[in-house]
Amino acid sequence: MPDGNLTHLSPVLSIVVPTFKEALNVKLHYASLSKALAGVDWEVVYVDDDSPDGTSDVLRDMSQQHSNLRLIHRIGRKGLASAVIEGILSTAAPYVAVMDCDLQHDEKLLPLMLKELQSKQYDVVVGSRFVDGGSTGDWDEKRLRMSKLATRLSRMVVTAELSDPMSGYFMLTRAAFAGAVKHLSGQGFKILLDIFASSPKPLRFKELPFTFGLRQHGESKVDTTVLIEYAYMLIDKYFHGWLPPRLVLFSLVGAFGAVVHFAVLSVLYLLVGSGFSLSQSIATAVAMTSNYAYNNEFTFRDRRLTGWRWLAGLLSFYAISAVGVFGNVGVANYLFGHSNAWWLSALAGIAIGTIWNFSLSSSITWRKR
Repeated sequence: MPDGNLTHLSPVLSIVVPTFKEALNVKLHYASLSKALAGVDWEVVYVDDDSPDGTSDVLRDMSQQHSNLRLIHRIGRKGLASAVIEGILSTAAPYVAVMDCDLQHDEKLLPLMLKELQSKQYDVVVGSRFVDGGSTGDWDEKRLRMSKLATRLSRMVVTAELSDPMSGYFMLTRAAFAGAVKHLSGQGFKILLDIFASSPKPLRFKELPFTFGLRQHGESKVDTTVLIEYAYMLIDKYFHGWLPPRLVLFSLVGAFGAVVHFAVLSVLYLLVGSGFSLSQSIATAVAMTSNYAYNNEFTFRDRRLTGWRWLAGLLSFYAISAVGVFGNVGVANYLFGHSNAWWLSALAGIAIGTIWNFSLSSSITWRKR
């Protein structure tokens, strides 16, 4: 039976905070929220991806002392975007904020964000580092350039004139999230961009300036994986889910491999003077090795192979690619014999070879473990 003394069963505001190796930050983070949100009916949902530093244990102990603190401890599931989605789905609050746990997002902005949403004029309020009054803090020039490039690339999938579509600090209405959630890619770290790209209607938004703070403990999560996951999300949204992002990256690596092949062949055959058969064989081996290395580093980074497994994976990739060549040539020859359209036959052969290589590589060379 509901408690008759309660006017509602859920808070007005829920703050979803993904965590990974933030054991030294969570107490400071919760204390900062408590101070900033005095007088607001709020809760915080920490979504921890089984941090090896015991973050979930610290949060579990804290939840025994604070009734407005909840923990979602995820096992076998990783990723900021999916953590945010799971956290928001776990609450019925009409307003939901998303922020990091590293104390770099200014918690004092939360009451103003809530006030703007409660005015009913906006669907999303974004903490921006790039509007007047905002700042990236101590970012170096390299990180600033990367952010600006990512912002330009975001225009491929989002038409809203956000100054900071890469922001990880924002608040939105339950209705805005509900409209987008079934179309979210759940890829990568940039969930705000995903929400804007997935919404069936344009979202009304306002950006509020804040200064990106200094991390107190732990280390930044920005690395190559973050960039690749961002590319996955852009590809998924650009093709509206019709083409798997991993297949697109695999094909791009294959196209680069073709450039490598012709470069090596040209050097050996035209400059060194090696026979064509030998030059072609070496060029093929170099191109396949190049494709394998780049796919291992980028396309399948979340499953990448190291040590002896790297070598075993290379051998399996060679075998798969060799069979793919026969499929490519066989399909191309068959179609050419029936239509004489050489370019169409060649493209069909390439497509069949690529799909074969990708399918077998995904399930054998880089199979999930």
